[in-house]
Amino acid sequence: MTTSSTDAYNSTPAWVAKALAWPVTAGLGRTLLTLPFWYSGIGKLLDFQAATEEAAGFGLSPAPLVAAATIAVQLLGSALIILRRRPWLGAGALIVFVLMAIPVAHPFWQVEGAQRHYQLMWVAEHMGLIGGLMLAASMGEKSRSAGRQAG
Repeated sequence: MTTSSTDAYNSTPAWVAKALAWPVTAGLGRTLLTLPFWYSGIGKLLDFQAATEEAAGFGLSPAPLVAAATIAVQLLGSALIILRRRPWLGAGALIVFVLMAIPVAHPFWQVEGAQRHYQLMWVAEHMGLIGGLMLAASMGEKSRSAGRQAG
């Protein structure tokens, strides 16, 4: 029996396939993907004054409303993904949030040297989160479709 080089390249080791099939794996992945959002949202909720001051520090107003909206998007978007309830909506809300945060919090075009590099690293990290959120939305839709076909 021969295996083509493509099959050998694309095959998943059995132990990896088993680990990926564990029910806890996907839930843990969704929880970790959304960690920056729900952790930030909980912190802002526990110290709303600091959240308001942060929004004001970025020149956003009215700062209390911006802080409240930020908390809502971070916590609700995360919950929708973690709980697999309209993960496309949670991911979409968090993607828009991240895209809006980049020019507000990481204006790399306004700085030079090491500070520019630092801000660009944050932008790259944010883009990576967007990619992960896109995958979460895509996988949530695929699992929903698979459930409809099986049912």
